[in-house]
Amino acid sequence: MSIHTNRRDFVKMAGLGALGFTILPSLYGKVAASDRVRVAHIGLGGMGNNHMKWFANLPEVEIVALCDVDELHLGETKQRLLTMQPNAKVDTYGDFRQILDRKDIDAITVATPDHWHAQIAALAFQAGKDVYGEKPLSYNLKEGKMMLKNLEKYERVFQMGNQIHAGDNFHRVVEIIKSGAIGKVSTVRLWKTANAKEIGSPVAQAVPKTLNWDMWLGPAPFTEYVPEKCHFTYRYFLDYSGGEFADFWCHIADVVYSALAPTGLKKINARGEAFAGIADAPKTLDVDYEFDNLKILWTMAPPNVPGAAEKGIGAYFEGDRGTLMCDYNTRSITINGETVTDLPTIPITNPRSPGHQQNFVDSVKSRKQPESNLAYAREMTIPMHLGLISYRLKRELTWNAEKEKFVGDKEANRLLSRKPRKKWDLA
Repeated sequence: MSIHTNRRDFVKMAGLGALGFTILPSLYGKVAASDRVRVAHIGLGGMGNNHMKWFANLPEVEIVALCDVDELHLGETKQRLLTMQPNAKVDTYGDFRQILDRKDIDAITVATPDHWHAQIAALAFQAGKDVYGEKPLSYNLKEGKMMLKNLEKYERVFQMGNQIHAGDNFHRVVEIIKSGAIGKVSTVRLWKTANAKEIGSPVAQAVPKTLNWDMWLGPAPFTEYVPEKCHFTYRYFLDYSGGEFADFWCHIADVVYSALAPTGLKKINARGEAFAGIADAPKTLDVDYEFDNLKILWTMAPPNVPGAAEKGIGAYFEGDRGTLMCDYNTRSITINGETVTDLPTIPITNPRSPGHQQNFVDSVKSRKQPESNLAYAREMTIPMHLGLISYRLKRELTWNAEKEKFVGDKEANRLLSRKPRKKWDLA
């Protein structure tokens, strides 16, 4: 088909079904080659391998290329694909730009470290390709704006990989909140228990011959190779990510943005615990957000509300008629002292997803944006960026949501963007 003419822990916690990986019975069977979406996967760590497995199980998809800067990851993923599809014809690359140059590839998935997400996606849009990109959407706020500009200019399709968005439970929570059953919501408490471990103060080592360290760093500042800065634990360094907060914010803030669409963010106040060693992302983080008529309170320990202590991640909606608490797969609604898991009188009005990856493939074909589209994902990601800036500066910040700037704070505004290393300023 040519569309131009026609976390490891998280996966263990959520399970494939909750992640939105759904193959409907009607989809089984052969699909004509001309109707298949030709996909390439960029970034082949733990989540990149999940991308490969999910898309390999969709009959409408043909995986034609794999890319990683680590030759070991590249070889291992190719073997996994060939185990699933012995007759697969797949090319391998160490430089994603070679994939973008191919006119026969319709879409890419991106599961690189966070600091590469935006540039790869923007360049893919420019190359006429649609993108399924992992969370967080971008490394900083300016990058998200740049992504959206390119998506609109080149009329591309984007789905952010917050796979739980496709789950039935989140859809049902959104219906209940929007129905007004618990009344007007004034506060939402979000939490994800902290699981980060100290990595100490390791020293630089020789770069493995199988790894292109300079390209792994890409737009980030140059540093000597330290294994703990690479691959999974990269997220504990602010040059590449924002710790567990950046890793999990969108997975639970998603249900809030789907149900309430918060607007008019005014205040951000973050407090957190630092690591003892070389890692500089927050080990733990609490953030208070003040929106128009709504407070969102993020913590990395369960809040002091009934039932929260048993949940490692969750959202607690406080309305003037009742409360609703949910995690990925469960929910409880309390009204007038009575707690139930559902309100059957509230109709199903929110269309259910065919699966997060299937939703993306359907959108590639229809040219309609999927559920977790870029414009939506960007709005949901902005508070995450601002919370990290408040943590770094150790003070409360005032935000002008219309101008997307901090009020009277040049130091904070400078942290809304980062100039990439000259060699890797590609987009």
